[in-house]
Amino acid sequence: MSVLRKSSLYLLALIFVGAGILHFVAPAPYVRIMPPYLPAPLLLVYLSGAAEVAGGLGLLLPATRQAAGWGLILLLLAVFPANVYMVQTQGAGLSVPLWALWLRLPLQLVLIGWVWWSARMISKQE
Repeated sequence: MSVLRKSSLYLLALIFVGAGILHFVAPAPYVRIMPPYLPAPLLLVYLSGAAEVAGGLGLLLPATRQAAGWGLILLLLAVFPANVYMVQTQGAGLSVPLWALWLRLPLQLVLIGWVWWSARMISKQE
């Protein structure tokens, strides 16, 4: 595995584990961006946080890397409505510039591509 790919994998895992932990340490901002049509927002925040931690850790193990990658891709698709809701509500009460909210939408595709590349391409080379 190349140094670039290995570093990329560790960085991606760190990002997901860190973001997942934040769901438990500071859930309020995540609850605010939940679209109102979704039930039990705090529970969904905790579930998505647990999925991020599990997925991030799963990326580190060759035996679970591909499953973790697909799980994280599904998670990124599942949380996309929260990103759309943030744009629709101009931050859902959070102080985020509107340009950054719009930037988050295509960034989700970049993250999906990064997860796919890390989970699928790296495990094929091991």
